[in-house]
Amino acid sequence: MGEIDPAFIQEPEHRPKLRSIEVNEIPVIDLSVYNTGDTKQIASEIGNACKKWGFFQVINHGVPLELRCRVEKVAKAFFDLPIEEKRKVKRDELNFTGYHDEEHTKNVRDWKEVFDMLIQDPTLLPASPEPDDEEITTYTNKWPEYPPEFRETCQEYAREVEKLAFKLLELISLSLGSPANRLGDYFKHQTGMLRFNYYPPCPSPELALGVGRHRDGGALTVLAQDDVGGLQIKEQSSGEWIPVKPIPNAYIINIADSLQVWSNDLYVSAEHRVVVNSERERFSIPFFFFPSHYVTVKPLEELVNEQNPAKYEEYNWGKYYVNRTGSNYKKLEAENIQIHHFKRSD
Repeated sequence: MGEIDPAFIQEPEHRPKLRSIEVNEIPVIDLSVYNTGDTKQIASEIGNACKKWGFFQVINHGVPLELRCRVEKVAKAFFDLPIEEKRKVKRDELNFTGYHDEEHTKNVRDWKEVFDMLIQDPTLLPASPEPDDEEITTYTNKWPEYPPEFRETCQEYAREVEKLAFKLLELISLSLGSPANRLGDYFKHQTGMLRFNYYPPCPSPELALGVGRHRDGGALTVLAQDDVGGLQIKEQSSGEWIPVKPIPNAYIINIADSLQVWSNDLYVSAEHRVVVNSERERFSIPFFFFPSHYVTVKPLEELVNEQNPAKYEEYNWGKYYVNRTGSNYKKLEAENIQIHHFKRSD
């Protein structure tokens, strides 16, 4: 079987149990009635899923299957390139877009390779996480030379998934009892990313993880995964890791930290991870939907009152994001910033 580098090995309590059971499937929500204007029922279903799981799957979502197949094809073609070719567009300390094979989660290296691209190109972000530093940095995408259709396919796909993300944002707003357009303005200059994940077969899948346990920092994530599977979510009540069974042409949606704060803990940003296997490579394509860098994240006013006070101090999204991005790049001495650091104690 071969041995793996100790940098990939999880602490014993975080190693995956490879005999996992599939129970209580996460909800599957049909978006086909969205265009008929009958959104009340879907919003209610989404609200229930966000409270219980922080995850749900959507079908009849409007993203063309043919386009999804094309983007999966270019992702595979890119990762199949020689390592020297991939490293021509490698991420560096100055620009976090492009290829990377040394991602860390909770300070343990992930068993995967990634390619990151910004949805809005260019994207503006704070130059540093320091509160008094007002400098803004402009980030642009790095594009590989091969495959030649890579850039155009990615941009076309990102536009379609972005439409779905805004649709979901409207339904989540309605599910909170707010107007459909309540959250949309926070994304005028969104800072989100499209990512290609490649998980090679792992000789010791019982020791490593494709992605270690974590919660997403932004608003929501729209994930396409292949038929291999590997995503697991932590069930709120039992603490058990539940595998998410792939459904052909469905998207997996998860609530991220900013939405948990906006909802004042009504909705949950669930912990999740990715297990690997020794036989089959796996691909997934998450779309991370992030607010504009200048947005202040705090519980929505209409969800806060005397009986239900704000559970979080406000924070700036851009500063929060830049802080977290730095910790993914390399091993740090301390935990990176999380929403629980803004939790009120009163």
